[in-house]
Amino acid sequence: MKAIEISRPGGPDVLQPCERPLPRPGDGEVLIRVTAAGVNRPDVLQRAGRYPPPPDASDLPGLEVAGEIVGGEVGDSGFAVGDTVCALVNGGGYAQFCLAPIGQCLPVPAGLSAVEAASLPETCFTVWSNVFDRGQLAAGETLLVQGGSSGIGVTAIQMARALGHRVFATAGSADKARACEALGAERGIDYRREDFATVVKELTEGRGVDVILDMVAGPYVPRELSCLANDGRLVLIALLGGAQAEIPLGEVLVRRLHLTGSTLRPRSAAFKADIARQLRARIWPLIESGAIRPVIHRQFALEHASDAHRLMESSTHIGKIVLNVEH
Repeated sequence: MKAIEISRPGGPDVLQPCERPLPRPGDGEVLIRVTAAGVNRPDVLQRAGRYPPPPDASDLPGLEVAGEIVGGEVGDSGFAVGDTVCALVNGGGYAQFCLAPIGQCLPVPAGLSAVEAASLPETCFTVWSNVFDRGQLAAGETLLVQGGSSGIGVTAIQMARALGHRVFATAGSADKARACEALGAERGIDYRREDFATVVKELTEGRGVDVILDMVAGPYVPRELSCLANDGRLVLIALLGGAQAEIPLGEVLVRRLHLTGSTLRPRSAAFKADIARQLRARIWPLIESGAIRPVIHRQFALEHASDAHRLMESSTHIGKIVLNVEH
């Protein structure tokens, strides 16, 4: 099969076309003939040598795909060989064929193309796990999304809004802030021109927000804690701004604040399968109704994966970047 491999750690040019043997499904796995694969920030970190894959995962980048099940064990999943699915995978998505644990497969939502479906798993799994499971965003509570125009951000805004929550989001320009509002954020905050903590406190009449989804960390952390409501939860999913922060522990104690975080890739197949079940029950109907919609910024052919990574690193995109995989 054709695939894109990381020839050595480095910049986008280290992504090189190659030929690989077809992967062989193990217990509980299916083989997917890939139609499209999503591009995500962890792919960029892996390419740069800063996010090694788990020992049992493919060394090829790519954490989400859509395509046809062509082999493997479907078990009692309700799927069959020949079905079209989208899936969260442990690696290997930048290829014509990819393995996926059957529990991490989901049907392509009615009305969506394969390209649109391929943009869903990584962000939907991440947002559900961190905002609703770990962050425990509950009825009547508010959410602040850092990086609202990213793939994760546009998903978090739409999921929370569709479930009835007030949402605020930061972005790196006025245009991106307005794009966040068009997706359902009550207020997009241009972090280059506005202090998000001040704006959030004004919008909530001094109360603060209940949950913050943060992929920046570093110097953002003390400001985020300052604009959390009492008993608020700050959930970290990336460290783009740095891995060190000064934390006002007195404020954590007095206002009962929670600071937590997670990475999804190392979690077990059973853990991810449980998220898939929750998504299918709670989020897939909202996608099929149009309340949540994929936001595709641009598509690239598989052999142009390096260009897709350049776009990702430019941070000029709004929403997802997807690879079309030709057979």
